[in-house]
Amino acid sequence: MHFFSHQVDRPLEHIHTDNNNLPGLSNDQAAQGLVSLVDHSHEHSDLGHGIHASSHTIFNIPWIHRMIPGIEKLAAEYHTGNFVAIRGSKEQIFEAMPIYARIGMHLLFYGREQVKILQSHTVESLLKEQSIKEGKHFDSPESAANIPSFINTYSLDTSELLEPDVSKYKTFNEFFFRKLKPDARPVDNADDPRAICSAADCRLTVYQSVDFAKQFWIKGRNFTIPNLIGVDPSSEKASIFDNSSLAIFRLAPADYHRFHCPIDCIVGETTHIPGQYYTVNPQAVNEPGFDVFTANTRSVLYLTQKATGLPVAFVAIGALLVGSIVWTNGGEKGKEVKKGEELGYFAYGGSTVVAVFPKGVVEFDEDLVSNSAVPVETLVKVGNSLGKTPPTA
Repeated sequence: MHFFSHQVDRPLEHIHTDNNNLPGLSNDQAAQGLVSLVDHSHEHSDLGHGIHASSHTIFNIPWIHRMIPGIEKLAAEYHTGNFVAIRGSKEQIFEAMPIYARIGMHLLFYGREQVKILQSHTVESLLKEQSIKEGKHFDSPESAANIPSFINTYSLDTSELLEPDVSKYKTFNEFFFRKLKPDARPVDNADDPRAICSAADCRLTVYQSVDFAKQFWIKGRNFTIPNLIGVDPSSEKASIFDNSSLAIFRLAPADYHRFHCPIDCIVGETTHIPGQYYTVNPQAVNEPGFDVFTANTRSVLYLTQKATGLPVAFVAIGALLVGSIVWTNGGEKGKEVKKGEELGYFAYGGSTVVAVFPKGVVEFDEDLVSNSAVPVETLVKVGNSLGKTPPTA
């Protein structure tokens, strides 16, 4: 993740909004750069010198300089990433963006309008093609060679793994959606039926209403709850979630990628919504002309909260280079699941879960609300307190 301690006034380093975003880089060069990064991960074991290089490390990687003109200037002129708050302190850390996400963003912002690239690809078709290709590679036995460099690049703690011997993982994806020891993620307020917990190891933002979410964080013009969950705005389901509260759990590539239940509930139906494979990085979510959450492929699981009998929509959103969304307990309709228990996982790639609570069902913890209004994400783990359901709900 390449974390750096820092005190900041501006939590989000916005990308440039002119056509010199990556100096001297054409859309075809950017597209070829992304393809080359994906191919490099198939042929070389060191992900830190390829697809997971950041703007802080690319000076030592000559082949990237040759493939992506101007990348050194980008890295030298400004940080490429965002700041994240450490819960329980006033400290913030800088999270550098992997180079593959940075190039994907350049293509989306400057090459989407009917521009054909690399032998008549659209940007959307190229991103989907490369996402599928990377997913297939990381499902192959050869990809196990990528695991040690991934652990080293992100300084991962393997002692908390259910299987700490990394040589036992047969593919990179097996490691990517690794399981943790049963006691690795204790659940806050586990015995309180109205307590709500974090669904993932993630960077979290929370908003008491959709209007607040759109004011501070989600700037896409087409973002609505009906669009997010794929229902008719005039439907009964849409009315249930009118002016909902939102918790947005962003999983970075290094994170533990299984997601867990935020409430005590009964598992309901799931709906898959096909879509794009855009990056879910904060810079993209904060771009007014770019609808990440309502454009990307996603799977919607409905959970009935036991304390209130009301539905909560749990939306797992795919992203750039994410291979798939897999439901485990979340795929067993009618099953009783307690908060903190696993619902499913993402295959390779960083991604996002959005939990949608009907109005009045959640009062978020004040520190999370305050950080989200800055706006800045907060680092949390599975099981950490998110808030509670008030007695009046």
